[in-house]
Amino acid sequence: MNKHLRRAAWLCCLLAMSAAAEDRFAKVEIKAEPVRDNLFMLQGAGGNIAVFTGEDGVFMVDDQYAPLTQKIRTAVAAITDQPLRFVINTHWHGDHTGGNENLGKADALVVAHENVRERMSTEQFMKTFNRTVPPSAPAALPVITFTDATTFHWNGDTVRVQYTGPAHTDGDSVVLFKNANVIHMGDTFFNGSYPFIDLSSGGSVDGLVAVMNRVLGMADDETAIIPGHGPLSNKAELTEQRDLLVSLRDKIQLLIDEGLTKEQVIAANPTREYDAQYGQGFMKPDLWTGIVYDSLTTQQ
Repeated sequence: MNKHLRRAAWLCCLLAMSAAAEDRFAKVEIKAEPVRDNLFMLQGAGGNIAVFTGEDGVFMVDDQYAPLTQKIRTAVAAITDQPLRFVINTHWHGDHTGGNENLGKADALVVAHENVRERMSTEQFMKTFNRTVPPSAPAALPVITFTDATTFHWNGDTVRVQYTGPAHTDGDSVVLFKNANVIHMGDTFFNGSYPFIDLSSGGSVDGLVAVMNRVLGMADDETAIIPGHGPLSNKAELTEQRDLLVSLRDKIQLLIDEGLTKEQVIAANPTREYDAQYGQGFMKPDLWTGIVYDSLTTQQ
């Protein structure tokens, strides 16, 4: 095939992919749920978004997929006429960072842990899904990065973006709105389903438990917790999931200690009593058990 035919084939493939993406998101609705007076949670497709409004401008946490940017803008415009000034990425996955390029070109500053920029800058391979993720466009990359934490004094609140250490990935941050008493946990909390642990991106089950313990120490009974996926939550529900995660991790560890292989551990179905409630999402019980097995055996 000569170079002109190759280019034509590549363009056809790109157009087909773009059309498929548009079809996938055509019927998605962005729904805004009030969390506190001037803080909202937006749900559509992908990770939950936090929108914090006020005279200083809009402060957003995560931005879902690129084809949804205009719908997200419309939802924000229904809340406030203030401009979007900052976007925080809780980690690098495309369902949380896909809108970066569009919003960055509209003058929002994108902020994330330095590992987020590093992973978005380079080709990634997600072993769980056998998927290669190409580098993001330069305009999609965070323009401000940090190593441990950064604090915004914004809209009358103190907003702390805190790196968690490796958990869901190696670039996770949680965002604490101190005065509002709201915490956005990104994908260190999947409310109502088994949590995805991206081992290829440096995640670990023990790291995930550690983050949950850390957030529980920050929260009180009035704290609103925005999970990466699932409905708005609170300290009691996070405690329930932390306890579940610890229990299942320990069950799987016992099977490992008995010398069972990965296939044998999966066949033992250690999650069976919780599958009806937590195993109905994309993290199916066998897949999730295998991920936890891999996490525990690579940590030893």
